[in-house]
Amino acid sequence: QVQLVESGGGLVQPGESLRLSCAASGTIFNILAMRWFRQAPGKQRELVAAITGRVNINYADAVKGRFTISRDSAKNTVYLQMDSLKPEDTAVYYCNAAIVTRITTPSLDYWGQGTQVTVSS
Repeated sequence: QVQLVESGGGLVQPGESLRLSCAASGTIFNILAMRWFRQAPGKQRELVAAITGRVNINYADAVKGRFTISRDSAKNTVYLQMDSLKPEDTAVYYCNAAIVTRITTPSLDYWGQGTQVTVSS
């Protein structure tokens, strides 16, 4: 089985920073992509940032220039550095990963439990 465990959420003031971490553990043959989603109250879950392979990175327009996704392949961990946070960044942030558990099986999507990020003065 595979588990994704997130950490790093919290309450900050506008303009401050937070760093989220997500560590994958369990039976892992290869991780094809790691992503961060977020869901604000009353809104649909949306993709925030994704890293595929080692260098293919994408960001939602709303976070470009403020958020940075990175990955430590040796630790099966993905990070989301969030700078210049705004109240509209308030949401539950979820980690997602496309993981191959055995060489003979296709990848499956796994999700973390979510971590709350609140930006408020």
